[in-house]
Amino acid sequence: MLLYGQVLLFVLGTAALLYVSRGPLRQPRSHGFYRFFAWECILALIVLNLPVWDRDPLAPHQLVSWALLIVSACLPVHAVRLLQQVGRPTDQRNDDAALYGFEKTSTLVTTGAFRYIRHPMYAALVFLAWGAFFKQFTGLNLALVLAATAFLFVTARRDEAECLAHFGEAYRAYMQRTRRFIPFVF
Repeated sequence: MLLYGQVLLFVLGTAALLYVSRGPLRQPRSHGFYRFFAWECILALIVLNLPVWDRDPLAPHQLVSWALLIVSACLPVHAVRLLQQVGRPTDQRNDDAALYGFEKTSTLVTTGAFRYIRHPMYAALVFLAWGAFFKQFTGLNLALVLAATAFLFVTARRDEAECLAHFGEAYRAYMQRTRRFIPFVF
């Protein structure tokens, strides 16, 4: 019964991701195109690991998992708030029709988490993927977490190209003083 529930959950999750990604999936050169595939890998990791999600909660791998999952839940809330308040999204920004409303910023955000990393939302997804991976070590989970990480790396690179086109030299200077996903590291 659990397997059927997992399959159903994956199918429903994929349907939801297809719906919210319908714009980016029509534009293979947009960052959102690659983000969809990262989301799919993360969804698979979560669904596959549901049976062991809370098994042996004080084991070291579970503690690492929960730490990553907590960070992955807090970081996007912080990032979206900054994008909305500081970035001042505008519908007049029409350089990419596949952008979500909060992504259509008119001002480069360089405060909060953005002061240290260029992609806190994608970093949160990386942490989510690895947090789900640490629930259970299997070859399939390793392949999925590496694929998710690779798709998020490509997503970030595409996003950076889009931001360079939109913000110009200000974004190039910002890139030189920040890291992509992990402050002071990468």
